[in-house]
Amino acid sequence: MTKIILNGAKGRMGAEIVKRLDSSESSTLAAGIDINAAPEVDGYYKSLSDFTGDADVIIDFSNHACTIELLEYAKKRKIACVVATTGHSDDEKAAIIAAAEEIPVFFSANMSIGVAVLADFARRAAELMPDADIEIIEKHHNQKLDAPSGTALMLAGKIKEAIKNAAFICGRSGHAKRMKNEIGIHAVRLGNVVGEHEVIFNTGDETITLKHEAHSRALFANGAITAAEFLAAKPAGLYNMDSIVAK
Repeated sequence: MTKIILNGAKGRMGAEIVKRLDSSESSTLAAGIDINAAPEVDGYYKSLSDFTGDADVIIDFSNHACTIELLEYAKKRKIACVVATTGHSDDEKAAIIAAAEEIPVFFSANMSIGVAVLADFARRAAELMPDADIEIIEKHHNQKLDAPSGTALMLAGKIKEAIKNAAFICGRSGHAKRMKNEIGIHAVRLGNVVGEHEVIFNTGDETITLKHEAHSRALFANGAITAAEFLAAKPAGLYNMDSIVAK
């Protein structure tokens, strides 16, 4: 049984994970952590440092600004960590990479296995159609803070593995022609859209469209728990969804 500390337990994703852990036969909630917690009411802790019990893995769905503090706690206690937040600064990304030298760290911009498959398809399409115009369109709910999404940037990064000189253009404005090596990334924010990511390849003669649509947050909760269970038995190192898809 994998014992999980959930950081950001009272958020939307935290609630989804708690719901699934309540019925899981392979994982259990060791502690819920949330800055908005009321310990006397819900039993959650307001800070990671308040919890000193046993745990195997931390799942973090709080805010990227907590990343460095989170990793310091995880390293001190030798607990594996699933970083499921997005919008990280360069310093935070560097801290994630450094922490992976001491503990197992799972870092992915998207916790969906389906998105991992989409990313692989996009890379393969770029290898086979290197002269195509490529555009990425991502849609999310109107409360999402970062734009473009971490997933859109992940998809662009996968394409860049195949097209080394690709240049990312986030949004498009002005009076200039599209560059040949350009990957356009467009963010749409409206309503309560859970998440849609579309990659379009156009050669002038044909168009291929690859699309993933999330219908509920449950898929991200399930993916995070899968990642935690995967990580629990791993040595120190940096892991992502590719690690699970390729296993």
